[in-house]
Amino acid sequence: MSRSLKKGPYVDPKLLKKVSKLKTGDRTVIKTWSRDSEISPEMVGFTFGVHNGKIFVEVTIKEEMVGHRLGEFSLTRKFVKHGGKMQRDLEAAAKQTTAPAPAPAAKK
Repeated sequence: MSRSLKKGPYVDPKLLKKVSKLKTGDRTVIKTWSRDSEISPEMVGFTFGVHNGKIFVEVTIKEEMVGHRLGEFSLTRKFVKHGGKMQRDLEAAAKQTTAPAPAPAAKK
């Protein structure tokens, strides 16, 4: 459910304070646990370290990201392939069939 228009977008005040202290060209990473904060136009060009529960994922803010949440760009789950041993055997067989043949040796 979205936030009321009357209230406006939620941006963590501490985060805005950190952004206002830095210059736009500064390459320092701003660490944050505030995944629910919306990206405002003042944040464009900065790099944020958004915590995903285990590590800080570096996210560089671009113009297209304004209006989205910081947590959308720092995934909390890591996808592991399905299939296990059987899937690995199938992938290995596919690699062997698609591998290019070695080039013939040049004659002198």
